[in-house]
Amino acid sequence: MQIDLSGKRVLVTGSTQGIGLAIVEQLAAAGAAAVGVNGRSEESVGRAVAQARDARPGVPADALVPVVADVATDEGFARAVEAMPDVDVLVNNLGIFESRPALEITDEEWRRFFEVNVLAGVRLTRHHLPRMVERGWGRVLFVASDSAVVTPVEMIHYGMSKTALLAVSRGFAKEAAGSGVTVNSVIAGPTHTGGVEDFVRSLVGDDLPWDEAQREFMRTHRPQSLLQRLIEPSEIAAMVAYLSSPLASATTGGAVRVDGGYVDAILP
Repeated sequence: MQIDLSGKRVLVTGSTQGIGLAIVEQLAAAGAAAVGVNGRSEESVGRAVAQARDARPGVPADALVPVVADVATDEGFARAVEAMPDVDVLVNNLGIFESRPALEITDEEWRRFFEVNVLAGVRLTRHHLPRMVERGWGRVLFVASDSAVVTPVEMIHYGMSKTALLAVSRGFAKEAAGSGVTVNSVIAGPTHTGGVEDFVRSLVGDDLPWDEAQREFMRTHRPQSLLQRLIEPSEIAAMVAYLSSPLASATTGGAVRVDGGYVDAILP
């Protein structure tokens, strides 16, 4: 199976680290002509571009496009569109998470999670989808989470935002029906990133070695997982690369699971 994105222009939001950076590396390695690396500061974007070049030395230097913009704001959206006004693949990866007792989540926090995790992707999709439809080819992806279907009690505001992405992606897929453009969401399970390491430590403590700590986290807080370990960012990126490619032309309106096999997940 050859994933070939030759000539394609790609924007990956929230891509200076973790899953987003792994997606950038995978899509650039698949031959994309331009891959937008997005973050809120020149420093973080520059560091990510350098890291991606080191990880994939065969990728042309100009294939990685810095997109310095907070796409969760109107101003940042405008800057992102100015940097990459027309793309063939849009990966809405930007997301935030935190642990908070359910009854202590404030109105401001509910709004912030919706603005960052949902509306940022909606806004970019609203711009790029019509242009893809006009050309007769395109890919829009939303990086969702297993928390969309198995909502953790310690972060229901995050779960809410990821559940919303399933509805958003399905709805936009219907809007693009018959056009040659596909829209899907990827349900990512607990993934081994720096932020998740901190999150795991906040729940299980600092005493255990990391391998034991992540297994204790999965056993205690994510017991439905069949994988019983954290997922690596490259494993999520591999699915995104496939769905971004011409090979996935018959997959649209889907919620594709890379969640470690949650046994009680019920998907639409």
